[in-house]
Parts: sequence; structure tokens; C-alpha cells
Amino acid sequence: MNRKKEEKAEVRFAAYVAGLSGVLGHADRIGPLRDYCTGLILPGERKSVEPMAAKTAPARTAAQHQSLLHFVGVASWSDEKVLAKVREMVLPAMERQGPIEAWIIDDTGFPKQGKHSVGVQHQYCGQLGKEANCQVAVSLSIANHSASLPVAYRLYLPKEWAADKARRNKAGVPSDIRFKTKPEIALEQIRWACEAGLPRGVGLMDGAYGTDSRLRTGMTALGVSYVVGIQPKILVWPPGTGPRRKGRPLNNTGRRDEPDLISAKRLARDLPKHAWRTIRWREGSAERLSSRFARVRVRVGHSQLMPELLSQEWLLIEWPEGEAEPTKYWLSTLPSNIGFRQLVDFAKLRWRIERDYLELKQEVGLGHFEGRGWRGFHHHATMCIAAYGFLVSERETIPPSRPRTATLLQTPVLPDGYRPRGSSLAA
Repeated sequence: MNRKKEEKAEVRFAAYVAGLSGVLGHADRIGPLRDYCTGLILPGERKSVEPMAAKTAPARTAAQHQSLLHFVGVASWSDEKVLAKVREMVLPAMERQGPIEAWIIDDTGFPKQGKHSVGVQHQYCGQLGKEANCQVAVSLSIANHSASLPVAYRLYLPKEWAADKARRNKAGVPSDIRFKTKPEIALEQIRWACEAGLPRGVGLMDGAYGTDSRLRTGMTALGVSYVVGIQPKILVWPPGTGPRRKGRPLNNTGRRDEPDLISAKRLARDLPKHAWRTIRWREGSAERLSSRFARVRVRVGHSQLMPELLSQEWLLIEWPEGEAEPTKYWLSTLPSNIGFRQLVDFAKLRWRIERDYLELKQEVGLGHFEGRGWRGFHHHATMCIAAYGFLVSERETIPPSRPRTATLLQTPVLPDGYRPRGSSLAA
């Protein structure tokens, strides 16, 4: 990027920060906001407070360090208001590439040492692919095929933390925060998105969320269609069958002890050869992939008496050539006349959140926060989303030959010999 383009990017960044500043509440927070976002966007191995202070104020690093620490860990500005402003400024740039198509629910883990960081517990960590000591946050992102943007973000607070008054007080957990499962947090975020009037999208979730029948029921009650991953053991009535008693259809039950219920896996393996089709879908902005799929209209078995759950929905199955058995399963409440390829495309669109979370962590430092408190955890995430939102809005100015995360701002000269804590160079 030449100097003239850098100057234009800096002008746009200044305007973006000015927009965010309007919801902070105090004028003395504007400088720290600008510097924090700048530190997150600039290249660097670590995006915790100390190295960002050195980059944004090389001549007064110690004072800058304290200023940024106070801004992110102590100051009482509203995460919700800042995220709403980010959405207001970034959404037009996203929609220039196409309308919002999906609401993607996901969670992301942050490996941690020790036990004092808020919400930390030995639990499944997606970043590591195994159980480990970590924090986990649940998010809702709006997305199309060009970009995604988190619009709601909340730390999952395990039961042990929620019930421990001393640890809650030390970490500054708000008194109104109670234990909720991750699917419960997800449904709360979806309900908020409906009430906030966000551009509607199809709800996309992996099997950790899609298998939860109460979450699926809640989405249907809110009028949100979904394509969600499920486990192969989920029970369904195949086409042409349904809940019956003494030869008559049941109107008030979907219990698991009804006859004709079979697992999604068994149904998939019993399908005739002609049910399977090779479908190509678009993933990302260019690459096209293909695999073998089948889809069937089914009714899902449930353990509770919920008549509305007996309506038909799509069961989508992926069974790649060469695999011994099907590899992925989804349920969908999209219309019965939706095209096969479009159904597959929605199922696969969820994977863009994994790529975008990778960028949030690697390029913007989402996982680099070193504080232990509730407020700091969420403030840092909000600033990362704000910085990422600016990068999303700038992508149309970056030539296709350049990386998606091309440097947009000038990097200040650091003091000689400076090495941030946590850097491999400081070991």
C-alpha cells in the first residue's frame, strides 16, 4: 500500500473511531479507544495491553500502559452500545457484497493457565480440539458469503463459578448474571437479535447446539428458520411414517418410545443409491467444493409433549465418496421447495465463522487479553470486534492480490530491545 492510500485509510479509520466515540459517555475515553483499536489493527505477535502501549506511545509506554489498562479493565462504558455502533457502521459495507443471509451461533475457547481468570474451567476447547483449562464465549454473528460480524458476545460462566460468591465478587461478575447453558445463551442472543430488528438470516449452528431440541423449538417460535448440525443418533420418523397409536395419528406427542422411530444414521444407510447426489457449493469468495449428499423430509422424535414439533423438516446428510459411512447430519426448517444446492450451501456457510474467528484471534488478538475480570474480558472482545469491523469495511479497498488482512495503518518505531511479555522472543 503506497503512502497516499495509507493516508486515505487513516482518514477512514479516524472517522470510524469518531463514530465509536459518540457512545462512550466521556470525552477522556476517546484517546484510549483510538489507541486500543490502533494497537489491535497494527501487526504484531501479541495484542495484550503492554505491547499495544509500546506501539501506540513509544515515548511514554508506562503511562500509556496504565491508560489502556484502565480503559479496558475499569472504565464503565457499554459493550452493547459500542457493538451496536460497530454494526451500524459496518453493515452497509457488508450488504454491498450481498444481503445478510445467516445468523451464525458459535462458541470459541481461550486456553488459560491457573484458575483465577473469570469463567475458566477444565472444559472442551475448540482451539485445542480437546478438554483443557480455558474460557469459552458464545457469540451470534450476522453473515453473508463475503463476511461475518459478531453482534452479540458473552462469556459462558460454568455452574461452579456462578455459585461461588467470592470468586464472582473478585472477578466483578454482575449480580444479574446467573448460570445458563450455552444453548440457553444462544437462544437469548437470537431472541435479542429478533427484538433489535437485525436483518433476518437463517440460523446456523454446529451439532453442539443443533442437537438441543429446546433451542430448535425456541428458534421456530421466534420465526427463525435454521440449518443446524445434529448427532447421527437423533431419532426421526422416516417419510411416510409418523407417531401413531391404534392406527390413528397422534396429535399431541413426539415421544421417543413411539414405533417406527429410527436413528438418522440408520435412515441414511438405508437410503437407495439414487437418493445421493454430488453437490457443489461455494465456500468463501472463490473456491468451490463438492461432496455427496442426500436429503429427506422427516419428523423428529422428542422426549417432551410438544405438538408443534411434529411438523416435517429436512434431514440433510453428507456421505463423501470413499468414506465408510456418512460424516455429517443437519436438520433444517427451510421451506420444502428449497433447492438442493441452496440447502447444502446454507449448511456449509457456517464454516466461514471458523475462518473469521481465526482472523479475530490471529490478526486482531481476541485471545490475547491477560486480565482476569468480567468487564475486561468483554471490553477487550468488544474492541477486537470493533477493530475487525473496520477491517471488514475496508476489504473492498484492498486489491484481490493482497492479503485480506493487509496492513492499513503505519507502524510506529518501537524502543530498541523491546520484547512484549508472552512473546517467544522474550523467552
